[in-house]
Order: sequence, then structure tokens, then C-alpha cells
Amino acid sequence: MGEPPHLLADRTLEALGLAVAPREDPLVYPGAWPAESGLLDGDRLLPLTRRTFPGRVPVLAVGSNASPAQLRHKMRQYELSSPIPLVKARVTGLEIGVSAHVSALGYVSAAPFRAPGHTRELFLTWLDPAQLAAIDASEGVTRPSGAYDRVVLPSTGFRVEPEPEPGDPSDPYDSGDSGGSDGSGGSGGSDSSGGSLDGVHLYVNRHGVLQDGTGTPRVHPGERRLLAQLLAESAGLRKLFGSTPEEFCSRARGDLRLCAEATRLFAREGRTTASGLEKYVRGQQTGSPGTGESLSPPWR
Repeated sequence: MGEPPHLLADRTLEALGLAVAPREDPLVYPGAWPAESGLLDGDRLLPLTRRTFPGRVPVLAVGSNASPAQLRHKMRQYELSSPIPLVKARVTGLEIGVSAHVSALGYVSAAPFRAPGHTRELFLTWLDPAQLAAIDASEGVTRPSGAYDRVVLPSTGFRVEPEPEPGDPSDPYDSGDSGGSDGSGGSGGSDSSGGSLDGVHLYVNRHGVLQDGTGTPRVHPGERRLLAQLLAESAGLRKLFGSTPEEFCSRARGDLRLCAEATRLFAREGRTTASGLEKYVRGQQTGSPGTGESLSPPWR
């Protein structure tokens, strides 16, 4: 990208502290997120000179898909090597909750829930068709029994505002209400207000999310803390997975039967609630470009 070789070496995931994927160590879930926007190019995270990418699909990452190491792991599984832009964005209307299922990768993953008026920073991944197909497969979109569906966020009630272009003195975070959107998805684009991005995609959990005991979706605090909390709260979960986060990950990893039983346990114990995003799931979603039905799904 025009940088001297010694600077490129400093941009490796290893040098940046971003090299460990949750698929390799479940207790680090959701993995380390970058400190700034960047272009994931193999083992390096390079500077970005743009914040939008026509022809690619903007997909919000609420869990490990914001981890460069996890993205690298997924892309290598499908022998994909093209770069992936990760762009910081201010998002209004969403929060990061806890999926109401246990992954056979050994962790309880994140899932978004609707949080009107709430604003937080997330990453947008801009994916080409092959990359989108790979992520869809990893999330189970193409399988009826998969954990997630991919939806297109409407402009009503949600705002996704990418950070300013480098050197741009204007502040897109200071724009007014976003204009309308038909929710058809596609490559994404700024609306007439100049700040909010239309056509943003999001993975929504089909099982719902876990609630905090009051009926309110609980926020994902990081995997080790989350597992300690869940095990302390449920004798049934301890019977399945042991009493420590380490035991949980060890027993869950690769055991589809045990993970399915835990997912049913969450429902039986009344620990699940709706994310508030279910109404945006469309029956034709799996037929949209890039879903890649021919890809074999890995564990989620």
C-alpha cells in the first residue's frame, strides 16, 4: 500500500496484538478488535484511505467478525485471499447481546438486540460476493438449522454512520435524521443527510438472545466472564459443562449433541427472549447475492 517494508512488518496481526482467533481459543471470544479502521490483507492490517466501498456489501460485526484473526481464519477455510475493509462506525439502535445457543466451537457467541436510542461503536466489514458467501456459511444462514439469518437494517429506528474519511473536516456523526430506505440491501450508500449508511446487513440469531433475569436482553461481557455468570446461575448448565469456563469450552467444543442440549436448556429455563430484530428477517434472504449455497458450513 505504498508503505516502506519496515512499516508493513509492524502492521502484522501479531505485532498489533490481533493474532489470536476465538476459533483457536474460545475463551478470548469475541477476539481482539482493532483500535482503528483498517484493511485486512492476509496477515496484516493496513491503513485505509476510504470508508465506503461500492460493489461490496456492508455488514455490521457485533462479535468475532470484527476480529481480524477470526476473519482470517474463516477466509482461509474457504481459500479466499482478497482483502477485507473494516471500518469503524457509530451505530444507533443496537446493542451486543448473548446468543441463546452454544456453539460447537466452544463458546456462547454474541448476537445483536434492538436498543432504541442507544449508540455505540461497531465495525463494518465490506464484503465481496465470495467473502459474503463464506461468512453466511459460517453463520449458518444457508441452513434451516443454522444459528443466524442475515437481515437488512431499515433506516427507521437505526443509524449506521461510518467514521469520517481521512482528512475530511466534516463530521458525518453530526447529520440529521436519515432518509427513507426500501431495505433492499445491495452495496450500501450514504443517504441524503450525508451521514447514515443505507443497505447495511446484520446477522440476527434465530434462537433469540439470553435475558438478564428481568426479561431484558443481557449484554455480552466477554466470554470468560459470561461463562462464569451462566454457570453460577444454572445447575443444569453445570451438569452439562462443568463448573468453570475452561471446562465449559473443553466439553462444548466439537460436541454438537451437547451444544444442542444446552440450547434447549436455555429455553426450558426461561432464559431466552426476543432480540426485537426478528421482524426484519425475510424469507428470501438466503437467496440474495453471495449466500453461496454450495459452501459447506463449518461449526458456528
